[in-house]
Amino acid sequence: MNKKTTILFFLALHSIMGWSQKVMQLESPNQQIELQVTAGDELTISILQNGTTLLKSSPIGINIREIGEIGIQPKVTKVSQRSVSGQKIVSPIYKKSEVEENYNELTVQFKGKYSVVFRCYDQGVAYQFKTDFGKTPLTVINEKAEYKFPDQSKGYAAYSNRGKDDNIDSQFLNSFENTYDYQSLSSLNDKRLVILPFLVELPVNNKKVCITESDLYDYPGMFLRSEANTFTMNGVYATVPKVTEQGGHNMLQKMVKEREDYIAKTDGKRSFPWRIFAIAENDKELLDNDLVFLLGRPSTMTDLSWIKPGKVAWDWWNNWNLKGVDFRAGVNNDTYKFYIDFAAKNNIEYVILDEGWAINKQADMLQIIPQINLEELSAYAKSKNVDLILWAGYWAFHRDMEKVVKHYADMGIKGFKVDFMDRDDQKMVDFMWEAAEVCANHKMLLDYHGTCKPFGLQRTYPNVINFEGVNGLEQLKWKPQGYDQVTYDLTFPFIRMLAGPVDYTQGAMRNATKKGYAPNYSEPMSQGTRCRQLAEYVIFESPFNMLCDTPINYMDEQECTDFITSIPTIWDETVTLDSKIAQYITMARRSKDTWYIGAMNDWKTRELEIDLSFLSDGKYQMEVFRDGVNADRNAEDYKKETKILPNNKKIKIKMYPGGGYTAKISKQ
Repeated sequence: MNKKTTILFFLALHSIMGWSQKVMQLESPNQQIELQVTAGDELTISILQNGTTLLKSSPIGINIREIGEIGIQPKVTKVSQRSVSGQKIVSPIYKKSEVEENYNELTVQFKGKYSVVFRCYDQGVAYQFKTDFGKTPLTVINEKAEYKFPDQSKGYAAYSNRGKDDNIDSQFLNSFENTYDYQSLSSLNDKRLVILPFLVELPVNNKKVCITESDLYDYPGMFLRSEANTFTMNGVYATVPKVTEQGGHNMLQKMVKEREDYIAKTDGKRSFPWRIFAIAENDKELLDNDLVFLLGRPSTMTDLSWIKPGKVAWDWWNNWNLKGVDFRAGVNNDTYKFYIDFAAKNNIEYVILDEGWAINKQADMLQIIPQINLEELSAYAKSKNVDLILWAGYWAFHRDMEKVVKHYADMGIKGFKVDFMDRDDQKMVDFMWEAAEVCANHKMLLDYHGTCKPFGLQRTYPNVINFEGVNGLEQLKWKPQGYDQVTYDLTFPFIRMLAGPVDYTQGAMRNATKKGYAPNYSEPMSQGTRCRQLAEYVIFESPFNMLCDTPINYMDEQECTDFITSIPTIWDETVTLDSKIAQYITMARRSKDTWYIGAMNDWKTRELEIDLSFLSDGKYQMEVFRDGVNADRNAEDYKKETKILPNNKKIKIKMYPGGGYTAKISKQ
């Protein structure tokens, strides 16, 4: 009996028996994941994997002012099913050069001009509402997503880092940066919003479900909120801003002063965001999940040749801190020419001018401080085969976007790092799409900093090359002793990075042990070893990848600098190896014929065996950077070695507390 017959059989059986509800089932291509859709008093979904319940019967729906609540007393009018197998999707700005798509799909149409599309992949489950009301605009009051998990399930919750516990509206303004609170779902703080992606750990066999979204368009992003003393997580969405005023960081933000009573005003005929449940039987599967990319809108851009991923010499983290020069270092042309020279010498594609080059508190990107001559810098960079990126406060960029983008594109600037958006309500999501299109029209890159997680936009507009929404290395400029970045670095790749690239900004050459770390704004340091910083360039997905430290420190550590700059920022293939969330990660990535291995460790000394038997036959040479024998006392201690990969293609590594390991592997 084929899949379609099975679905219709369930429908017919329930109708003949006079049941008041209809049950439809869908399986993943490998038949390990099962989705059950029930149309009874409410529309509900449940998910199983190999007989284990991952999601209990959970109501879903949308409350629309002009129509009512779709998903309440749903009446099925038609069911259709299709399968896609072996479809290859080219993905040139990604962690693999192409993605294979395989899924089974069920579309259920309901009385009332709406339908829901359900998909089962081997990597998880997704669903998407669709409405068909023609040109009639819709006002979405709320969306129901009442996700009920088995008792004793635990979660990794990153809470909104702004606002008050007793005021959910105040938490919608946040930077989408926080560490993870790992505990029972029933014990999570039900007074705070949880940022997506959100990872649930099931009580059986270490199975995990990561909730996130894709194809977020003309609609607010989803937060989750725990239901007190239960194992239920509810979807929450920012209502539409009604009154905003300029303010916030250096007058570069739009602060919401009053909100509407609805979350979106949108077209009557549309598809709503995909709700994604990425599923993993073991932790390493979370490190290479493609569902957000696959469910993003396909790009209509035909020429991507101008989108150039690469490394970036960055100024802000190291506080423009130079020595041994004959000029006063800071936000001025002499300093940036020094950064450009450093980038050119080390084959670094970009230099960024971070905050400070435009006149402060004016929110006007055409007002430049007198110490900066951008035309001169742009010409100088071009002569050195280096490209420039400009930092942009959100409102300064948005208020006159077309003019600003064209002006700087004509000057030879290659893109913008837009910062301090700090919202994902409908209006901010609309801005992110509009900015992507405007910049694409002028062949400009976008790095969305101070923003939410990726939501598929990077597939539609590959010129949106990075997103922040991660608690990155910048935190170590000010976080006190006792703050644990090492554990966070071993957690977010399984959760936040599942949604897409991160603007984490690694590369510190000042490295500290757990006891030796202290915050330092002007001369910051990392936690963990030097080799950990090197490994992060392999492990963290980031097509637009910063070198955060001062050029002086990189010149003093040329051996490490040469290795960093040799590591690609996009990949042809990714292979995740033995990994365990919050403890250790091992990963391999391929660019052309060269493989790179990255490994990171928690605060324990750890020995691992890495199995590279997936490599093709032949002899391989390894350029290895490993923790030095004294790295537990001096985190900057490392050892570089060149060796031959053993015939069995297995290598044993030792990492010290906060340690790392990385290697470049090439055929002889």
